[in-house]
Amino acid sequence: MNEQFDLIVIGAGMAGVAAANKCAAQGWKVAIVDSLPYGGTCALRGCDPKKILRRGAEVIDSARLMRGKGIDDADLSINWADLMKHKHGFTDPVPQNVEDGLTGNGVTTLHGRARFTGPRQLEIEGTPYDAHRFLVATGARPRPLDFPGHEHLIDSTDFLNLEHLPSRILFVGGGFISFEFAHIAVRAGSSPTIVDRGERPLKNFDPNLVELLVDRGHEIGIQLRRTTTIREVRPSGDGYQVTLERDGDQETVETDLVVHGAGRVADLADLGLDAAGVEWGEHGIHVADYLQSITNPHVWAAGDSADTAGMPLTPVAVSEAKVAASNMLKDTTTAPDYSGIPTAVFTIPELARVGMLEAEARDIGIVLIVRYNDTSDWYSNYRIGETTAAAKILIDQTNDQIVGAHLLGPEYGELINTLGLAIKLGLTTRQLKSATAAYPTTGSDLGSML
Repeated sequence: MNEQFDLIVIGAGMAGVAAANKCAAQGWKVAIVDSLPYGGTCALRGCDPKKILRRGAEVIDSARLMRGKGIDDADLSINWADLMKHKHGFTDPVPQNVEDGLTGNGVTTLHGRARFTGPRQLEIEGTPYDAHRFLVATGARPRPLDFPGHEHLIDSTDFLNLEHLPSRILFVGGGFISFEFAHIAVRAGSSPTIVDRGERPLKNFDPNLVELLVDRGHEIGIQLRRTTTIREVRPSGDGYQVTLERDGDQETVETDLVVHGAGRVADLADLGLDAAGVEWGEHGIHVADYLQSITNPHVWAAGDSADTAGMPLTPVAVSEAKVAASNMLKDTTTAPDYSGIPTAVFTIPELARVGMLEAEARDIGIVLIVRYNDTSDWYSNYRIGETTAAAKILIDQTNDQIVGAHLLGPEYGELINTLGLAIKLGLTTRQLKSATAAYPTTGSDLGSML
């Protein structure tokens, strides 16, 4: 007879782990399975290791900004091998630590590829299991590309494990991955090029601030090729020849490495969801607002595996997983709250957003007050030598509440959290300005931004 569980979680990233622990703590018999090391994309192959590598780039950039202001950066450089070793010091212990935490909480940990064989059954490497409920939290994978030679590209996981950083790197796509990695690579001595099919990269961020960031990147050696399509990637010697097309004209460029940064899709294709009667698409499993499959009541989904209004961010995935777990435990239909959730591109300087874009707010008829400030010469940025920084705050004129905030500048990834809390709690700008901040800090700039 197949082993029976109250819940089987598919995917041992932060979302799946949170749900498994929550349900096990209430006495449920819970199992979790993953074909990859436990810990998920964020901890092992994404946010966390990326930001460790970014630290090296930050040091280089900070020293260069202070050139002639008391700092001699002439011999300063990144030792890529040592920086990568520092990254591994964080990532290597994660899988075992995560698994130990799960088993300590009474969760059965399984390894291998899971595949549904029926509405309430799945197999893991040929062994059948039954459960009353399943939570799918398998994350995302790079979007399939169809141009000749796409198989020569490496993905973000490969980039974060490069033993040596090549001299020339071409990034495909104008999103998070390409921009963040390019800002790391250029300060480590590489010459990066970003190829974007559209006119405007980083489409989910304020266009005015994006252009400032593009200019800042150009100054340090990041080349952006807009409205450009990749037609072919061909091996050539130790590198690649990449054929580009723009306005009908083609050219071939030489590079040492081509990196996939052209978006991701839900990693669901190998789960056998059709056998379970689960409706799904590239954006995830089709779920009700409370994260239950609309076609199979035994299946729930969270994070990139669920087709929801939530942004593809780890904190959103964890929040959804906790909501799904709570709904399963209590037999409720609570929907996640997506208000006031910030997101950031960790370039140097970083670009952050919370709430609506200016165009989105105007499209739904909000009467806006737009507070735009070039903050490049404010004390916080003068102190460190940064010359590119700006803030755009969108305020609803009828109630003095913030509906959107867009920041580009050092430490603004921290400042955006305060603005996210203001949106979530419905605070007015008058209330925010009434607070007295520690000075001098970046947070003390908020009142002037408003």
